[in-house]
Formats: sequence, structure tokens, C-alpha cells
Amino acid sequence: MKSKMSRAAVAVSVVATLGFTAACGGGGDEDKGADAKPSATAAGDAKNEQDGAGEAALTEAQLKAAALAQGDVKGYKIADLPAEEMPAEAVPAEPAACQPLANMFFFTSDPQAKARTGRRATSVDELSASVNALALAAHEQSDAEKVMADLRKATESCDGYEHVGSKYTDIEALTAPEQGDEAVAYKLKGDIEGAKIPMSFTVVRSGSTLIAFSSMNMLDADKAEVPAEILDAQVAKLEKAAG
Repeated sequence: MKSKMSRAAVAVSVVATLGFTAACGGGGDEDKGADAKPSATAAGDAKNEQDGAGEAALTEAQLKAAALAQGDVKGYKIADLPAEEMPAEAVPAEPAACQPLANMFFFTSDPQAKARTGRRATSVDELSASVNALALAAHEQSDAEKVMADLRKATESCDGYEHVGSKYTDIEALTAPEQGDEAVAYKLKGDIEGAKIPMSFTVVRSGSTLIAFSSMNMLDADKAEVPAEILDAQVAKLEKAAG
């Protein structure tokens, strides 16, 4: 048990360390829009302005209300994702064609989200070696669609990349779930500080909001997949909150 738990803890600490490094390199702690209090005018604009291509971005308050909370998913503890795991700005990856994948590792994107909020979902099963995280990102709908298109292209054309001193290989597109308006799913392996970590990502677009999920498992590559119960619960909660 100690071995399993320690290796799961290593995965968490490695991601936290990478997040801190990326935050230092990118020059920020959080999305600029995530912590800043909007003025009355800005709040009114966010509520009333509609992009010609679709829905306007949700506000930070709407995102937080729509994010999973403790008690929403049976068998999991839900907690806020530490700020260092969601750096404000993207750090360049090599080759550039893989940048969308590198961005999503830290729940960033280009175009940047107007606001984000993140959660960690930890199984109550002490033997579980899975580490699950998710983030909601508010965009104008046209921007959200661009992020999805770029991700989809990267999963099909990118074989591997280097980012924040680590290497990522074995990138493979997966069958995306039939959730939201569209979804992208893929898996890869990260060689991070000498540890080979299988990871999987699923990104769902619901209107103008992106929900990104990640899961990693240092013990069993077959279990490095986003739990369906977490994905289903978060998509449903967002769609209910967004009306």
C-alpha cells in the first residue's frame, strides 16, 4: 500500500512542481481574469454581450458555481486545484505544432480563457493510484471552437514534444465521449523527472465553455483514463448551471 500511495503522491508533486516552473516562466500565478474582480461595466458586458458566432463567456462566478464540489460525485473527494497547477500563461513547447497539447497539460490555451477554475478529484479508495483533475474555462464561443480545433489537429499530427524540461511521447487520439457540443480525447506518456507517467485527457465544449479533464496513473496505464462518473457529473452540472 505504501508503495502505491507514494507513487501516486509523486505524480501529484511532479505536476505541482511543473506547474510552479511554468508559472515562473510564464510570469503569472493564475489567469488574469480568474482572480480580478470585474467592474460593474465589465460585469454588465459579460452578461449582455453576445459574440456573433455564439454564446458569450461565462463569468468567474458562474464558472465556480458550475464546478464540481464535495459531495457531487460518490466515491471521490473534490478540492480546489492549486494555483501553481494552473499557470496564467503558456510556456513554449518544441515543436510548436504540439503547443495545444502542452497548453492543456496546465489547462491553458490560445486564445486564453477569460476565467478559469480547477478541481482535483481524489478517489476515497486508498489503493487507487489515479490522479484526476479538471478545469472549467470561460471563452467566447468562437475562441472555444478554435481551441478544440487546434487540439484535435495536434492529437492527429503530433508524435511527441518537449515542454518545461520534460518529454511527452506516444500521443494517440482516443474516441471522444458524446458529451456537450463536441469533445476531444487523447492519451500520452510523460517522462517527468525520470518517472514514466501514462496520462489521458478529455476536453468537452459546451457552448462557450471548455471542460478539460486529466487523469494519470503511475501503476497501470490502462487505468490512466478519465473516470466516466466525474466527466458525466461535471458536464451535467455545467449545462444545468448555464441553462
